[in-house]
Amino acid sequence: MEPASDRPFRVVQWTTGNVARQALAAVVERSDLELVGVYAYSEEKVGRDAGELAGLGRTLGVVATDDIEAIIALAPDCVLYMSLHPDVEHLERLLRAGVNVLTTASFLTGRAYGETARAALEAAALAGNASLFGSGVNPGYADQLAAVASAVCREVDHVKVFESFDIGMWAGDANQDGLGWGRPAGDPGHAKDVEKATAPFGDAVEALADLLGAVVDDVRCEVGFAHATKDLDLPGRPVGSGTVAGLDIRWIGARDGADIVEAHVRWTVTSELDPVWEVAMAYLIEVRGHPQVNLRVEVLPQDMTSMSLEDMLAIGSVITAMPVVNAIPAVVAARPGIVTYADLPTQTSRL
Repeated sequence: MEPASDRPFRVVQWTTGNVARQALAAVVERSDLELVGVYAYSEEKVGRDAGELAGLGRTLGVVATDDIEAIIALAPDCVLYMSLHPDVEHLERLLRAGVNVLTTASFLTGRAYGETARAALEAAALAGNASLFGSGVNPGYADQLAAVASAVCREVDHVKVFESFDIGMWAGDANQDGLGWGRPAGDPGHAKDVEKATAPFGDAVEALADLLGAVVDDVRCEVGFAHATKDLDLPGRPVGSGTVAGLDIRWIGARDGADIVEAHVRWTVTSELDPVWEVAMAYLIEVRGHPQVNLRVEVLPQDMTSMSLEDMLAIGSVITAMPVVNAIPAVVAARPGIVTYADLPTQTSRL
C-alpha cells in the first residue's frame, strides 16, 4: 500500500512506552511522516494528547484512543507497533485491514511467536496486501550491519553478531523480567526460561542467514551463567551474592550439520562475577571467510558531559526505535507478507 508521492506517510504510534515515545518524537520531527493517531491500552492515557504522552512539552492535536477500528478508520500507511508483549489478534486485524505494520515487539521472522501465529500473520498480511516488518538494534540493525560487512568477501563460512554489555542500569526494566536476574545458582528451568525470553534471537539467525542467501535447517540455544560475588543494589532489581548476575546466550543456526550463523549475547549487571567475564560494551561482528572481517560497533552519546542519567538511559530506547522509524518508506513500498531486511534496500538514517 503505497501513499501518494506528494504527501507524507500517515503514521499511527501504537502505545507510548519508553521505546514508543522515542519513535513518536522522531516521527513528528520529519516532514515526510505525519502522526495521525496513537493507540493506548490504559484508560488513563485515552483522550490525552500525544505530545503530552511522549513528554514533548507541547501538544500535537492527536489524542490517544483504545479503539482499534478508529485507528483503522484513519487509513494510516503504517502502524508503529511497540507493545512490550505482542497481541497477534491485534496485528492480524491491522494487516487484514491493509495497514502496514512495523514493530519492535520481539519480531523479525515470526519464529519466536510460534508457527501457528507466524502462519496467521503471513495470511493476514497477504489478505490485506500489507507488509509486516520487525527490527530493533539487536536483533535487527546489527544483523543488517553484519550482512553489509560481508560484501567484500569472496566466500563466507560463518557470521557471528556478539552483543556484550553490562546492563545494570537497565536491569529494572520490565523487558528484563524473563531473564531471571537474582535467581539461585543452578535453579531448575532457568536456562529454558532464558531461552524463551530471548527467542527473537532465533529469528535473528534465520534472518541473517536469509540476508546471506542461505537457509538454516536447525536452530539451537546454549545458555551459560555467572554469579554475583556480593549483594548488589541495582535500580528496581536486587541481586544477592551467589545468584545469577551474568548471562551468556548463544543462538546458533546450522545447515547440513555445520554452524553457519550465530547471535551471541553476553549481558551482565555487575563486573564482580564468578566466573570473571570480559565485557566489551560494544557489538562485535565477525565474518569468517575470505577475507575475514571484524567490526566493533559502539553506540555513544554525542556529549556525555551534558547528559543526565535519564538521557543516557533513553539512548537504549532511541536505538531500538529508530531502525523501525527509518524503515517506514521502504516497508510501505515492500511486497505484502512478512518482510525482513532481505526484502528491503539497505536502510539508513536521514542526513
